[in-house]
This record gives sequence, structure tokens and C-alpha cells, in this order.
Amino acid sequence: MKIIKKKATKEDLERLNVKSWPTWTSDVQKFDWTYSDTETCYFLDGKVIVMTDEGDIEIEKGDLVQFPKGLSCTWDVKEPVRKHYNFGDIEI
Repeated sequence: MKIIKKKATKEDLERLNVKSWPTWTSDVQKFDWTYSDTETCYFLDGKVIVMTDEGDIEIEKGDLVQFPKGLSCTWDVKEPVRKHYNFGDIEI
């Protein structure tokens, strides 16, 4: 299961209407997570290392990321995170 990550452009954010998505925040912590649905998120602040069986991925401010349904991983929040998120299949 592959995580998709790219630097979001202004056009991406407008096309996806990211500003209308809910916001999630987290302080520095480490936790396990399994995605019950595909999640797309845009990182407003922070830094996270997401560890999967396929390797680690670093995510930071400005990244547009999609986590596939069924993915099990560990989040290692290095700097407090604030992100917009949306569930369901969205083409980024």
C-alpha cells in the first residue's frame, strides 16, 4: 500500500476545496494507526514521520498526502501538526 505525497499547488488546494475540509491537530507523540478509509490531507503545520512496512515517509507543512484504505502505520509526530483532512477516494 503506497502513500502518495506531493507539494500542493494553489491550484490543487482550490480544485479540492481544501479550506472547507475539517482540521485535525496533534501535539508531539507517537501512535499506531490503521486507515478504515482512504484519507487525503493537507499539512498546514508540523512534521511527522509515518512508518510503514514499505518504509518511512516524512511529511511536513505544504504536503498534500493520501493514505490508502487498509494501511497500518505508526505516526511519529516530531513537531505539532495541524492539517485539513477528507475521507474517500479523491484524485490528488
